Amino acid sequence: MPKIGMRDTRRQQLIEATMASIAELGMQKTTIISISRRAGLSSGIISHYFGGKEGLIEAALRYLLEQLGKELKERLALSDGTPEQRLECIVEANFSDFQQSEMTAKTWLSFWARSMHEPGLQRLQQINNARLYSNLRYAFAARLPKEAATAAARQTASMIDGFWLRSALSKDPTEGFEAAKILCKDFALKTLNSGS
Repeated sequence: MPKIGMRDTRRQQLIEATMASIAELGMQKTTIISISRRAGLSSGIISHYFGGKEGLIEAALRYLLEQLGKELKERLALSDGTPEQRLECIVEANFSDFQQSEMTAKTWLSFWARSMHEPGLQRLQQINNARLYSNLRYAFAARLPKEAATAAARQTASMIDGFWLRSALSKDPTEGFEAAKILCKDFALKTLNSGS
C-alpha cells in the first residue's frame, strides 16, 4: 500500500524536474527520460500520474499559474485593500523572487513560445492573461470610469508582460526585474490617480 501523501510528493518532484529540464535543455529537448532522471523516479510514473510528457508540461505550467495566484493572495491578505495596494500587490506578485528565478523564467519563456502552437498551452496562457487583466481592471475600476479602467488594465498588463520579458532576456535579469517592478508600479499608480 502506498504511503499517504506519496502521490502528491511524486507529482511535485516530477513538476520540479520538468521545470529544471526545461531550464537546462529547453522544452523541445526535454524528454520523459530527462525528467525522470532529474526526479530520481522511473519514466513509467510520468504516464501513470500525467498521461505522458504533454500532460506533465501542462501540469508544470498550471503549477506556475497556481504559484502566481498564491503569491498574489498572500500579498493581498497583508494589504489594506486600497486600489493602490492592490495594484502594488499585483505587480509584486508578477515580479516575485519565484517568478524571476532562472528555472521559472526559462519555463515561462518556453511556455509562451509553445503556446502559439498547442491548444492546451494556449488555453493556459489565455487563463493567465484573463486573470491579470481582471485583477488590474478591478483595482482601476475603484477610481476610474469603466472605459478608462479597461484601458488602464490593458496598458498595465502589457507593461508587466513586456518588462518581465525584457528583464528575463537581459544580461542581468535581477537588476532588470527590480527596475521593471518599480516602473510598472509607478505607471499603475499614476494612472490610477489620474482619475482622482
